[in-house]
Amino acid sequence: MLKWALIFFIISLVAGVFGFTGIASGAAAVAKILFYIAVALFLLFLVLGVIALNAVK
Repeated sequence: MLKWALIFFIISLVAGVFGFTGIASGAAAVAKILFYIAVALFLLFLVLGVIALNAVK
């Protein structure tokens, strides 16, 4: 997930350098959404891991 967010971020930077502002803003928006989804999934799995660790003890 973070890999795709980084790819879209790089696409937005390159598009912005070449003047394609519409594509740049669209790619940046997609990158931001993917980043937040990745952070949310990380936190979810972190909480589930802590709960599972406490259940084993």
